[in-house]
Formats: sequence, C-alpha cells, structure tokens
Amino acid sequence: MSPTMSAARIHEYGDASVIRYDRIPRPSPGPGEVLVQVAATSFNPSEVGLRAGYLRELLPVTLPYTLGLDLAGTVVGVGADVAGPAVGDRVIGLVEGAAAEYTVAAAGSLVRAPERLPLADAAAIPVAGLTAWQAVHEHARVEPGQRVLINGAGGGVGLFAVQLAKLAGATVIATAGPRSAAAVRRYGADEVVDYTTLSALTSTPLPGGMDVVLNLAAIGPEQAAALATLGEVIVTIATPIDAPRATHFVARNDPAHLARLVALIDKGELVVEIAETYPLTGLDEVHRRAEAGQTRGKIIIQGDK
Repeated sequence: MSPTMSAARIHEYGDASVIRYDRIPRPSPGPGEVLVQVAATSFNPSEVGLRAGYLRELLPVTLPYTLGLDLAGTVVGVGADVAGPAVGDRVIGLVEGAAAEYTVAAAGSLVRAPERLPLADAAAIPVAGLTAWQAVHEHARVEPGQRVLINGAGGGVGLFAVQLAKLAGATVIATAGPRSAAAVRRYGADEVVDYTTLSALTSTPLPGGMDVVLNLAAIGPEQAAALATLGEVIVTIATPIDAPRATHFVARNDPAHLARLVALIDKGELVVEIAETYPLTGLDEVHRRAEAGQTRGKIIIQGDK
C-alpha cells in the first residue's frame, strides 16, 4: 500500500462546509522537486474567495483542490536534478497545496526558514510578506521622509507593511480596529486611527497630503473614492481605486524577495506575530470566522497532533 496523508480539500465551490479532510496518497517529488513534511500553513483571506468560487477566473484550479498557499516545513525527499534544498533542511515558500501533511514543491521556489522563529510560525511569511514587500518597495517605492497611510494595517499583510514602510524611513499613519490597534503600534505605526469610528472614510481624521496610500482592505465605492484623494501614489491589493497614480496588483512568487524578508527577521529587524493557531481540521472554522469578520492578524494552521 502506498503511504497516505491528510489534506484539507474542496471538491466543489461553496461555503465553508465544502472543506473536507481527506486521506489521499502521499506525493513523490519529480525532477527539480522536493518532498516537504509540512509543519504549518497559514490562512489568507483570499482563500475564502478561492473556496467560494469568486476567484475562479483569476485563480483557476482543478477540483478536488488542496488548500493552503503558505508552506513551512522540513525537506524529507529530493527528486532528480535538485541542486538546492537537501533532506533535513527547514524551508518556507509560496506553494499550492500546503494544507496537508506533506506537499511537493519546486526546489527553486523555496528558501531557508528563519532561525529566530519556530518553524510553524514561519508559515505566516510567504503570501503576506511577499505582498507587503512588493507593495512597499516595487509599487509604492517608499523612500525616507515620506508619509504613508496604510488602510487595513491590522491584517496579515499589514503586519509586514507597517514594519517595512518604517524600515524604509517613512512616517506611517495606519487604520486598524480596536482589536488590532495595539499590535499595529508595536509594529511601529506613528499614528493609529480606529477605522470603526470613520464614516466611509469621508468625515475622517485621516490626513491628506500623503506621499503614499496603501490599501490592504476590501472597501466600498465611497471609501475608495475618499482614499483616492489622500495621496500622490495609491497602491491597493484589494478593491481597485480609480486615481491617476493608482496601482492594483496581485503578489507574485519571488524567492529572492522571500529571502530578504528572512534575512530581516533573523537580524531582528522584522517581527512576526501569530494571532491564533488552529489544527488542520479547524480550517473550515477559520473560514467561517473570517467571513463573519472575527479574525485578525496571521492564523497558523498546523497538522493535527
């Protein structure tokens, strides 16, 4: 009998009840691939849209589909023609199908895990960290002395975006809810505005004249129109914003960027905070809570003990 493993999969699009915990064959690495024993994946809000089918045109998948895009784990097998990770190496990467006990990944897509973090906590880095890095450095090109407004700073991407903007020398004004405000201040925000006190961001204490506005949250048309007036450069990872110098983007997998994030973490210049940890069989509950607006920060999904 071939070895099997647990995996959180969807066989159809729908609400959180379509997430199933299946026993499936353990994969084997092909040429250029490694087999990774998964320490953890993490939850990303975009996976709610993927599971529900809202993103099927943007992110088409073949059903049944194993969830999980963030991988932290240990290499336990190596395919042919692999010159990179070796058996026993602790690695992270942006890899589809990480909500399982094992997964295969292209060796070149992985980087070493940070030494300063528990391996499972490092699953918080790939999707959120890459998104924040590319927003701050590639699209906004934040420079020392600039004023940066980060809307939705209390989420997983905000964890990194606030810190990266501060490391770039910016003054950071951040919006966050009451549950996230203290964490956002710990990340280094110079000012935190409670978004629950704002009315569509129109009668707002948010200052204008920003050099950069980073929007990390799904917002309505009025909010988008208001944010468009607040900064010279607008970068959004969620709702598109109609403004002359506005960019809407989806992060790409870039191991070089991921390695730079790891280096900052190991130097103690970038902090990773985990809000909650769930077992693999709790992933459906995380999806339900996220849709009800009851989650914050990074949530780690570990294999069942």
